Amino acid sequence: MTVFSKIIAGEIPCYKIAENKEFFAFLDINPLVKGHTLVIPKQETDYIFNIDDLSLGRMMIFAKNVAKAVENAVPCKKIGVAVIGLEVPHAHIHLIPLQTEADIIFSKPKLKFPDEEMKEIAAAIVAQYQA
Repeated sequence: MTVFSKIIAGEIPCYKIAENKEFFAFLDINPLVKGHTLVIPKQETDYIFNIDDLSLGRMMIFAKNVAKAVENAVPCKKIGVAVIGLEVPHAHIHLIPLQTEADIIFSKPKLKFPDEEMKEIAAAIVAQYQA
């Protein structure tokens, strides 16, 4: 069971943004920028391109709705999208609020926000979310 599956199961706490029967979105606890959000399938799959076409399409639509909420809650120019898939063996999409291209450089130091600020960020995004 991956760390993401444990988050879905409620065994590990998270700052949840949205979920439906297939997908789950939550704030990255080691964000590149404020509002950095992850979208994952509930079915544990290591590689995003092993997800069947219809499910992958639904995942992207779910991610699009989450991205719109992030964009409305966190001041940014656009939401960047990245799929790397090396750090956790569970397919996931990074949604990253961008001011500049440097905001999506994964080799730069990650940020840490206090718990209360993470709760505020999550609440602001959740308030903007529309399925």
